[in-house]
Amino acid sequence: MDKRISAWLSRVSTGWVALAALVIFLLFVALVLPRQAGQAAQETGSAGSPDTSFFYTPADLYRMAEAYGESGRQAYIRARFTFDLAWPLVYTLFLATAISWTFGRAFPPDSRWQRANLAPLLGATLDYLENMSTSLVMLRYPARTAVVDLLAPVFTALKWG
Repeated sequence: MDKRISAWLSRVSTGWVALAALVIFLLFVALVLPRQAGQAAQETGSAGSPDTSFFYTPADLYRMAEAYGESGRQAYIRARFTFDLAWPLVYTLFLATAISWTFGRAFPPDSRWQRANLAPLLGATLDYLENMSTSLVMLRYPARTAVVDLLAPVFTALKWG
């Protein structure tokens, strides 16, 4: 299955598609990310965010939830199901097409390196798992969310790794 997905990505990742994905990515980085970062800082304060941390513990996650307050937690959840649904799609489109296009020229068609274009799909999946798990913890706070509070930092670390 992974070979088929990788081959499909390679087929559709023409130079024009990769260029369009780059433009979308750059526009998102220039126009959407700064606004979202400003909103997040305003709504959640300076407590930090699981999304931008490389590593945190369940205790850190609960400290963030406490520091956000009720309105900050609601804003955090809202952002995960609006902005953070689009952002992984944007960076995955860019990375998958750029890798497919570049590696399609750099390596023979039967090279294992051709499947490197699947890495962004794994990253996006982990990002979505992180968003769901941290949102559930925020939603249920102050109640503890066993197992999910342990998985959230794992998803985050793997996303960045």
